[in-house]
Amino acid sequence: MSEHDKTLKLVTNLDRGAIEARLAEMRGKAQASNLPDLASMFVGIEGMPRAQIESRVRNALKWLADKPEHKALAAQLELVEINLPNLK
Repeated sequence: MSEHDKTLKLVTNLDRGAIEARLAEMRGKAQASNLPDLASMFVGIEGMPRAQIESRVRNALKWLADKPEHKALAAQLELVEINLPNLK
């Protein structure tokens, strides 16, 4: 099984700290993949109001929509998106 064929474990109970940690990890992965536009969407995410985080996650998903070579990043963001209602 290739790395791209792995199943993403569905987690729906991430709290704010876990969501921010996932987005910080996403920022690092984007930087490592030479995707500065994507990485910049998650700069300063820590402590940001819920509406701004939601907007950045959705904008990042739109940005990734036509880039199938980065579907693993999109899958991670979709997992975060599912958990956005948990932000308080």
